[in-house]
Amino acid sequence: MKSTRAIFWLFVVAALYDGVLGIVFLLAGGDVFAWYGVTPPNHFGYVQFPGALLIVFGLMFLAVARNPVANRNLIPYGILLKISYCGVVFYYWFRTGLPNMWKPFAVFDLVFLVLFIWAYTALGKVEAVTPEQ
Repeated sequence: MKSTRAIFWLFVVAALYDGVLGIVFLLAGGDVFAWYGVTPPNHFGYVQFPGALLIVFGLMFLAVARNPVANRNLIPYGILLKISYCGVVFYYWFRTGLPNMWKPFAVFDLVFLVLFIWAYTALGKVEAVTPEQ
């Protein structure tokens, strides 16, 4: 099925995106804050822990890419990740203002959110026509 191949690539790209972001914020978060001219938090653990979590999610997205039908149950966690980030960033962006540093990530995550919902739905249709083993 063509959509399964597209879903494979979607989750490979998502894994690379979140994994690379995670590594950058884990290892060089201070440089990112400096580049954007944003005052960092009072302790870099507040940046490194979310970076480590992004790496974990990246690994999960690789598991989905490896076998999208069998690992469809993991996709809602990716959807919740994207809802969480987009919800927080868009709330502050439109309500009180927000440094520009966070905005591109929210736009990308909104696109991933829509695509993850599509993938979850498309894989449900594949499961529905797959014979029991």
